[in-house]
Amino acid sequence: MNWRKAPRRGYARRVSLGLIWVLLLAAQTAGLYSVDAIEQLETWSYDLRINAMAAAPGDPSVAIVDLDERSLQAIGRWPWPRHRVAELVTELLDRQGAALVVFDVVFAEADESSGLAVLQSLAQTQLRDQPGFQSAVQALAPELDRDAIFAHAIRERPVILGYYFTSGDGAVRSGQLPAPTFFAEDLQGLDLPFMHADGYGANIATLQQAALAAGHVTPLFDHDGLTRRVPLLVDFEGDMYESLSLAATRVFLGGTYPRAIFGAAEGSDYNAIEWLQLGEHTIPVDARASALVPYHGHQGSFPYHSAVDVLDHKLADGSLAGRIVLIGTTALGLLDLRATPVGSAYPGVEIHANMIQGILDDTIKMRPAWLYGLELISLLALGITLALLLPLLGPAASLALTATAFALVIGASLWAWSAHNLVIPTASLTLTVAGVAVLHVVYGLFVESRAKRQIAGLFGQYVPPRVVEALADNPDAASMAGENRTMSVLFSDVLGFTTIAESLSAPELARLMNAYLSAMTRVIQDQVGTIDKYIGDAIMAFWGAPLATTSHARDAVVTALLMQRHAAELRDTFVARGWPPLHIGIGINTGAMSVGNMGSEFRRAYTVLGDAVNLGARLESLTRVYGCTILVGEDTVADSHDNIVYRELDLVSVKGKHSAVRIYEPLGLVVPTTPDAAQPTGLTPDPAIIARAPLLEHFITAYRAMQWETALTRLDALAAAGEYPELLALYRTRIHAYVAAPPPPDWDGAYTFTSK
Repeated sequence: MNWRKAPRRGYARRVSLGLIWVLLLAAQTAGLYSVDAIEQLETWSYDLRINAMAAAPGDPSVAIVDLDERSLQAIGRWPWPRHRVAELVTELLDRQGAALVVFDVVFAEADESSGLAVLQSLAQTQLRDQPGFQSAVQALAPELDRDAIFAHAIRERPVILGYYFTSGDGAVRSGQLPAPTFFAEDLQGLDLPFMHADGYGANIATLQQAALAAGHVTPLFDHDGLTRRVPLLVDFEGDMYESLSLAATRVFLGGTYPRAIFGAAEGSDYNAIEWLQLGEHTIPVDARASALVPYHGHQGSFPYHSAVDVLDHKLADGSLAGRIVLIGTTALGLLDLRATPVGSAYPGVEIHANMIQGILDDTIKMRPAWLYGLELISLLALGITLALLLPLLGPAASLALTATAFALVIGASLWAWSAHNLVIPTASLTLTVAGVAVLHVVYGLFVESRAKRQIAGLFGQYVPPRVVEALADNPDAASMAGENRTMSVLFSDVLGFTTIAESLSAPELARLMNAYLSAMTRVIQDQVGTIDKYIGDAIMAFWGAPLATTSHARDAVVTALLMQRHAAELRDTFVARGWPPLHIGIGINTGAMSVGNMGSEFRRAYTVLGDAVNLGARLESLTRVYGCTILVGEDTVADSHDNIVYRELDLVSVKGKHSAVRIYEPLGLVVPTTPDAAQPTGLTPDPAIIARAPLLEHFITAYRAMQWETALTRLDALAAAGEYPELLALYRTRIHAYVAAPPPPDWDGAYTFTSK
């Protein structure tokens, strides 16, 4: 062997491996193929720069009036009566001197809380022959027409409203759209890949016609569910509509519509909008006319003022003089929290604030097309240099050269970011340095970089804080992607809610519902449940996701028992306040469900779907039929009978489900065998119901054996023992029907419900 040639052969191999790595990355950068991991790393690098370089504006042009929890508690649940909103606008413009008021809320329905519509209907029907009544209604109309009051408060004043677009089959169209920013004929002949909408939820015509302008609040989600961009223009039927932030900035700067500047936009090989010119300000956009959000930091980077403080005149006169005032919400129940690079539950209103401030300060970051050519040239130059030099250097020199290369990439990226608002791609460059260095150090070993997953911040708007903390510690434990799991779902509903609502004024009803939903949500989150949604007075929650757990059935039933206990405590409080007592029914079921972040590109929700979910909803409605407060399915019982005492009530087939299921009533927790066993207190079974359990079991045995006389006798015994009258009446009615028309000989005792 010629030992003098060995170093040359080893050098050639190392250089070859380094060059192969460089060429692979160069081909990816040139778009010959795509690697998701590199895209993920680029996204992570971008987020890191946002958090590292973010700085709150010294003298922001934007302030936020917050419809926060304190305001909702003081004034009532949203939407507020429009005359109160009009008072808020008047206070901001006249007393505080705001230059512009911008609503990050939609007034999609008329305000009928004053009862004017009812009075006018009476004047036209039953009381049309009463001139005095009709004249009184006409005299009261200006005071009771709250939409007109609000419209008067904003007409010919600097007020901008918000609305949203939707997409997909069945997208509805409600309200009145503003005039588009660009008409179809303005962009005729250009095939522009803008975000396309099929429907919209806009403001009622009375308000839209009075407002100076309106902008859409439609979000744009990246592949990981985070909001990094805002679509400044959305295509609806060929016309282009501006975003809320663009509309606000435009009006603030004088009202002139933006001018589209065309060029080769990011990721495009055809003529596209590259900039929007707004007065002296240019806004860089991508091929879809969306702009990067220039986050100024975490939540609170802009001044917040509680809406109730504004209405109560707690702000000094002129506190908001000359500023754009955004009216939005941080309240969890109003569902305007977004996952962003700077916060997992970030208020949507502050996203608009960042965009407006960024346009005014010319700090919108950009990725022009020429950056990708610069990236490719830099990658080849840096990679080839390292591939040629590292095999010639010793360990210390190699480490120094690698560190210098990393510092050069990072330093250039941060300099371009801060000095020129350029987002230089760094993933491929850092991978070039790292890959060549690793190939040099570990000869022959090819290490392919993998991007880290986004931590569980996305779940902040769905689950309790301690679950979010657990997900952050172990992000591999959960995913927002759809998957099938065995889980437990809970549905609760207020019994007779319509009657309750009709007996209270709107503010009183709002306070009652805020108190009720807050108490029930607290119970669910204390038991590590995930709130799926509020449906009016109803609550839907589930257990077993995002964190998988084997105790989801027990946790759901314990939650239901605690909800009923807290509901009883609330009844005493409500009665003391002169409110009607509130009773709830709860249904729980366990089974296979699909769970994940589901929806459209405009709006998503982390939710569950499946037959097992539908059965849970049916069980909640059956609580009224059986006269009990909680009903659970047989699969829930199978997963939790070691911890919960149950009694069987029936075998039923509900609407939409062919096979019969046994339904049970949970009576309380099993007494722990050890005194230090951790479980909620005060949930022991009612001794009276426990005493009746054998009687009910004997009755069901006779009933399913079609021994009608014996069954009726045992019903009498249950009645004497104090059983629910609804349950007894239900079975008596069935037995009398079966005596008249006996079921088939092979009847299994199941009863089929034909309604939901």
